[in-house]
Amino acid sequence: MRGITKKFPGVLASDNVDFDVRAGEVHTLLGENGAGKSTLMKILYGLYQQDEGEILLHGKPVQLTSPANAIAHGIGMIHQHFMLVPTLTVAENVSLGLKSTRGALTDLKTVSRRITELSKTFGLHVYPDEHVWKLSVGERQRVEIIKALYRDASILILDEPTAVLTPSEVDDIFVIFRRLAEDGRGLVFISHKLKEVLDLSDKITVLRHGRVTGDTTPAKSDRHDLAQMMVGREVKLAPDKHEVETGVPLLVIEDLYVDGDRGRHAVQGLNLEVKSGEILGIAGISGNGQRELAEAIAGLRTPQSGKITINGQDTTASKPAKIRKVGLSYVPEERMKDGAVGDFDVKENLILLNHNSEPFCKNGLLNFREICSHSEKLVKEYAVKTPSIDATTKNLSGGNIQKLIMARELSAGPKVLLASQPTRGVDIGAAEYIHERISQQRQRGTASVVISEDLDEVMALSDRIAVMFDGKIMGIINQEDATRESIGLMMTGEEQEAASV
Repeated sequence: MRGITKKFPGVLASDNVDFDVRAGEVHTLLGENGAGKSTLMKILYGLYQQDEGEILLHGKPVQLTSPANAIAHGIGMIHQHFMLVPTLTVAENVSLGLKSTRGALTDLKTVSRRITELSKTFGLHVYPDEHVWKLSVGERQRVEIIKALYRDASILILDEPTAVLTPSEVDDIFVIFRRLAEDGRGLVFISHKLKEVLDLSDKITVLRHGRVTGDTTPAKSDRHDLAQMMVGREVKLAPDKHEVETGVPLLVIEDLYVDGDRGRHAVQGLNLEVKSGEILGIAGISGNGQRELAEAIAGLRTPQSGKITINGQDTTASKPAKIRKVGLSYVPEERMKDGAVGDFDVKENLILLNHNSEPFCKNGLLNFREICSHSEKLVKEYAVKTPSIDATTKNLSGGNIQKLIMARELSAGPKVLLASQPTRGVDIGAAEYIHERISQQRQRGTASVVISEDLDEVMALSDRIAVMFDGKIMGIINQEDATRESIGLMMTGEEQEAASV
């Protein structure tokens, strides 16, 4: 890709970018949210067309006008969110959109034979007749790879391919990626996880504000170097931890059962306690009861049985307003669905939960002077980048919306903080800031629960780490004893002797 420039109204998304991928190479594209990674890859995959510059494949200029056109040129994309139909078999998913050798009839035998060949060649261990809904997350990822290989892709774009995998599944998929490169394919790897970037890459290109700010290799860089290239300043990858004496348990959960949306127990007989002045991290693969646990604590989902106590008061099945008064602050997993109202302005979202109480409201009338003063203070204190407190919230970046939610929740002076996926989808600069704020709550004596699928985040923040699998706690490890391997094993259902529950 030479001199690629792409403009959107008011935004220069790609600014004269040069990027190349060679046969047998894993070339990582690294950058914060909004740095231009997705735009560049969407141009390569035919979803966008560049305003300036050219794309050369095997030395010849090409016009990539659609994804179908890109696939015909040998470019495949493994998406972060799987593009599979769960009710169909692996072979049926692979054959979707392809012409059959039998005309109007599907030729699944030929497709299955080819899948088996590819599976053996690259160690993918995929069975053509298996229904996708029965497969694990790691197996579904392999089906996505098979789909691209079946279409004979010589260039593979890997968009955050490890986002939902366990550490052992990441190791397995990296072996497969290496085999693909050794077979002469070029791989473009997009990831926020700096350790993975250093483990897999042959070459690394860093983007910032739509421009290339540096090229490097794992041999010449470490995580701190890459973070600095991404952000343009020194970045702390883990917050400073001060000695804090823990106090009494402020969150106690006893024998909790919570049903999921499909009726079965998503949380099963769970016991947990979190003390004043400690951060408990909850690790686990998505879909193992973390969301239902958080919603039950916050009063958004009614438990079937068990007990939840916050700050000494029984809050089992209480309304969210009562739980908040007792001392819970909640940073939800989906910020735009559950954490903020996109069409409200910044100041409205900052008083969303206490707009009807003093000093913001008196005798049923809003006190706008007090609301504006409070909002200006929080925006400044929490470094929320916004044109003004009157700006519409949905127009802010993901990181700034998350900072806004953190500002509202932490300014309430919580006894218990529940933060679910606090830095999902935010860039490394915003993540650093959010981690620092959660760590400060620890010094103030807050009992904090951080639920995250990012193992590095859990290990950097937590004093103790609990691992959830199939709605149960598999074990709790003190941070100093935790390893990626031990946590990874528990994430797959291997039990470990629990520390103090």
